[in-house]
Order: sequence, then structure tokens, then C-alpha cells
Amino acid sequence: MSHLTDPGFFDPAADPHLPSAPAYGFGRCPDCAAGRCRPEKGSRRLFTGLLGAAALSPALSGTAWAREGVEVGGPSKLTKLVPAEQVEQAGAQQYQQMMREAANQRALLPNNHPQLIRLREIAKRIIPQSEPWNARAKQWRWEVNAIVSPQLNAFCMPGGKIAFYYGILEKLKLSDDEVAAIMGHEVAHALREHARERMAKTAATRLGANVLSSLLGLGNVGDTLLNMGSQLLTLTFSREDESEADLVGLELAARAGYDPSAGISLWEKMGKVSKGAPPQWLSTHPAGPTRIRDIQANLPKVEGLYARADKPMQRFEVAPPLQTRPAS
Repeated sequence: MSHLTDPGFFDPAADPHLPSAPAYGFGRCPDCAAGRCRPEKGSRRLFTGLLGAAALSPALSGTAWAREGVEVGGPSKLTKLVPAEQVEQAGAQQYQQMMREAANQRALLPNNHPQLIRLREIAKRIIPQSEPWNARAKQWRWEVNAIVSPQLNAFCMPGGKIAFYYGILEKLKLSDDEVAAIMGHEVAHALREHARERMAKTAATRLGANVLSSLLGLGNVGDTLLNMGSQLLTLTFSREDESEADLVGLELAARAGYDPSAGISLWEKMGKVSKGAPPQWLSTHPAGPTRIRDIQANLPKVEGLYARADKPMQRFEVAPPLQTRPAS
């Protein structure tokens, strides 16, 4: 991405229009903000329950998940309906398009900006922890970029394409541990292939009765999905997806040497910002207090991992207000 992030300057007041930006991200569910969000009817385990043990992958039903850390179960079997390669390719294309849009509007931090260096250093510690959660992560071409925008958002598209908006760094005055909590959460969405699962559920709706037989035979019906890239832009994650990403992100951060309890201070900050009418970035599910309770309940499962993990040698300053030019 150096050809996009090496301009001599950027616009610190940029508020870019990015048609290729995904609708999902760190807390982007308008229905929750309006009080319309409710738990899904059933869950991602529905098809697993229907199929029984015969449909479970041997690799996931053995000791692979009997491990130290959080417990979220195996990946959704429903993702088999959609080829991972196609989803990752679509994610890469959308991400590149978004970066071009941002660059054209002088809204990308250059490679030498301290906050982009910070994000990439934190990612270097989190990414190696991802492979046990998804074997495909080893071959992903990970990217980390920062968008000059007041929005409080971050995301990780399929295939390891990470972006932070400067607004979330600056306005929440995030510590490195809190950045790691957000990054771990977003990376968890990619590792658990929540976008792929959402697409598979769309395919299941279209395919009707053929889904169950295809799933039983592990048939590849992913080619029935059209306009995969446009689907990535409009996906929303469920309450279950968000809770799962919180827990997996908690473990990723702990193994990377970042204090997992930072998830508590992160959501406390969000709660303070949300006084009055909740802003769109906070319209995520479940609600902040619920997430704090879940994090507190799961901290004992990852505290040993954090205690034994190598800690970062370098700590970074909280993001300051943007200047017209990055430090030379």
C-alpha cells in the first residue's frame, strides 16, 4: 500500500465519502441505535443442530478446541456454502477500492505517520496469534491502513484487510491496550468468517430446500452468489457475531501481550460518549454494560495467557489532533 500512503501531505480536516467502505465495523448497527435490534430467531448453530454429529468436521470435534482461552465452539458449518477464496478476493478488491477513494481525497495517513506506525506495530503482535483460529490466516496478505476521518470506526475485511478511522483513536484517547482490544475484535470477525457466514445465510434463503442437502454433502454452491463485493458493503453482524468477536478478540489481545482488561475501559469510554442520543458508531449490539459483564466473566480464562505473553517493548502516545503535515 506504499503507493497510496506515501503522499507528502494529507488533509487533517478530511471527512471522505467512501462508497467502498463496508457498512459493518466497530459498532455500526443503526437498528440497535433505534432500539429495533433483537436477538436472531435461532442462531448460527441451527444447522449444526439439524445435522448432528455426522456433519461436524473431525478437526473441530476433537481436541483442537479443548484449549486454554475463551470458548466459542467451532466455526459455522454454513460457511461451506460459500468458497472462502471468493470472499477473500472480494474483500481485497473492495478494500483496495476504498483505499484508492481515500487517497484521492487526501484522507490516508502516510506510512511515516506515528499513529499508522502504531497500528501496524500492534497488528504485528496480534496477527501471529490468528492462525490457531483459522488456518487460512497464514496465507492472507494482511494490510493495515488509517483513514483521516472524524468517524469512530474500525474494521477488518475478509482476508485480513484492516482499517482504523483516526476519529476513534483521537476522540476516545485510546491506549495501546484499547487499540488492541478493538483490533482483536475486528480481526476476530475475519478469523471466524462472519461475513462469509452472513453471505451463506443469504444463499440459504435463495436456495431454499436445496441448502440442507448441499450442506450435508458439503457441496459447493457458492457460485450462486452474485455481486459478492456489493454484499460485503451491506453486511451487518448479528448479536451472536459481536459477542463472539469480543471473546476471541479478548484472547488475541492477551496472547499478543496487551492487557485484556482494556476491553472494560474501552466500553466505559464508549458509555460516556453515548450519554444522550447514541451516535451511530456506538449502535452496536449487545449494549455496553452487557459487553463489560461478558468481558469480566471471561477475563479469568485469558489472564494466564496474558501473564505469560511477551509484552510490547515500545508503547505509543495517545493520538493527538491531526496536523496539516505528518512529522518528518
